Amino acid sequence: MAPLADRSVKKKEKLMASVANESIKKDINRGAWTAEEDRKLAESIEIHGAKKWKTIAVKAGLNRCGKSCRLRWLNYLRPNIKRGNISDQEEDLIIRLHKLLGNRWSLIAGRLPGRTDNEIKNYWNSYLSKKISQKEKQSGGSKRDGSTRSRTEKIRVIETVNHEEVRKEKKNLSSNGGHDQDSNFSFDVDEFFDFSTDLYTSEWVSRFLESEDGLCEL
Repeated sequence: MAPLADRSVKKKEKLMASVANESIKKDINRGAWTAEEDRKLAESIEIHGAKKWKTIAVKAGLNRCGKSCRLRWLNYLRPNIKRGNISDQEEDLIIRLHKLLGNRWSLIAGRLPGRTDNEIKNYWNSYLSKKISQKEKQSGGSKRDGSTRSRTEKIRVIETVNHEEVRKEKKNLSSNGGHDQDSNFSFDVDEFFDFSTDLYTSEWVSRFLESEDGLCEL
């Protein structure tokens, strides 16, 4: 029976500890920080250092959790912190680091002295990402306009070449007197049908016509 009694005692102790922790969590202040709380936290960190945040909260007499104290210090109360007025150089560095690291804001903030990961994340989501997407849309539209202009220019060049070829052809015709080279051959119809010569006698013509009639009957 002893082992069973020990188990029940341990269960009761765990239950009481969990209830105590829940009550402590309910009592922790989760609202906005006051100037008095900021002063106590800064004095405690100056004495004990920025470490062991649960201990810092207790020693400073703050009804805050360790995570809340750490974030308050890192994002707002550090002496070397920089807030706002992000320069163009910092924007360019954030863009290049984001391409390399993605949404790993703490690593990006480590490359920007005095900037916090929370500030960089908010700046990216609220302004910088929209600015980049707008530039990409504009560059895509300019590329399409450039391709359309290039096609139009090609059509104009082809039309110009065709016009030049037609102009040269007209010039060649005008230099030849308006006729081709083969047009120098002259043909006299009256001379062709002149049967007064010895070769094309009337007897020869009658025989030729009779042979034509025979071929037609076949």
